[in-house]
Amino acid sequence: MIRVVLPQHLRTLARVSGEVTIEVNGEATLRSVLDALEYSYPVLRGTIRDHVTQERRPFLRFFVCAEDWSHEAPDAPLPKEITSGAEPFLIIGAIAGG
Repeated sequence: MIRVVLPQHLRTLARVSGEVTIEVNGEATLRSVLDALEYSYPVLRGTIRDHVTQERRPFLRFFVCAEDWSHEAPDAPLPKEITSGAEPFLIIGAIAGG
């Protein structure tokens, strides 16, 4: 099971509190984690990635083992700390403004 921490606005939308756990079939990659998350919580479709391009939405970032993975290839395999559940996959809402 992979642990995923969502930003507050997505937790509210998905009606969850705290982190969620998802199961990924096959290799755990950014794409497969987001696919499994959207499958488990259909209301999140289009909120994290664009419906058409599947690119990450602006103002959302992905963190894996304290590293920014927002610009990694979608099929990059996730480290075992994430796949084992030792570390959570973080989706962070970026803050903009002045």
